Amino acid sequence: MLVGAGSNEKTPPLPRVIFVVGQTAVGKTAQAIALAQAIGGEIISADSRQIYRYMDIGTAKPSRVEQQQVPHHLVDVVDPDTPLTLAEYRDRALALIADIVRRGQVPLVVGGTGQYAAALLEGWSIPEIPPNPHLRAQLEALAPAELATQLVTLDPAAAATIHVSNVRRMVRALEVCISTGQRFSELRQAQALTFTPDVYWLMLETATLYQRIDARVDAMLASGLAAEVEMLLARGYAWSLPAMSGIGYREFQPWYAGESNLVAVAERIKFNTHAFARRQATWFRRFAAQQVDVSQTTLCERCLR
Repeated sequence: MLVGAGSNEKTPPLPRVIFVVGQTAVGKTAQAIALAQAIGGEIISADSRQIYRYMDIGTAKPSRVEQQQVPHHLVDVVDPDTPLTLAEYRDRALALIADIVRRGQVPLVVGGTGQYAAALLEGWSIPEIPPNPHLRAQLEALAPAELATQLVTLDPAAAATIHVSNVRRMVRALEVCISTGQRFSELRQAQALTFTPDVYWLMLETATLYQRIDARVDAMLASGLAAEVEMLLARGYAWSLPAMSGIGYREFQPWYAGESNLVAVAERIKFNTHAFARRQATWFRRFAAQQVDVSQTTLCERCLR
């Protein structure tokens, strides 16, 4: 039957996608697994470090047991020397969302990389501009402050959303601006969402969160983080790789150079992780998220009430 102007036919509702965001060490993995088991869900990682193979301890990757409890996607998808662009992440995640929904399951996007979550929640249309290795090398040779100054000049809107510590993102924004003659922020226009987002921001009081971060760093070191770094170097993964610039790995470089000790490495990882947690919160504030104090309730209790 043709649907005319006077028809009562309604557009079917968009599928629900649950987003679970939160700062590092807040407990996203355990909370999301419990919810996924309760509602028949599958987890899509929104963590820009857990995409790398061989980097398990330092990225706090879900264990094999945890991944067997609930299907996990976009974990262990590239080697540490293989880039995965934001556009590629978005495309893979959207394809997974559609597939999970088609199979009658509930997608849960879980992680602390605000940019990954924003690309999906805000429908980013990310410019597919191929890398320019020569230009990128020139930009990477500049200090972060110089990159920030250039970005303010070429694209103030992009500069306002990219933290000066995110050198990789500043380089990419400048690369696009210089290569195309257009502003990076203008090329990244929003598209209509194909799902209805239900966003939960897991939270803890700052002092408690820092204590959990510190305890987790100690546990990582006890579990063999130094040996994991040694294995990565033995495989030929250089310190200059973006994967090796992540917190939990780069802090070992002075130790391998004989300029530090493991106590200092641990303290530096903790300090840098505290700072990272503060930056994460700035991303989550932009989302229309329901805040969940996990010291008072669980994600399951909040979602299923």
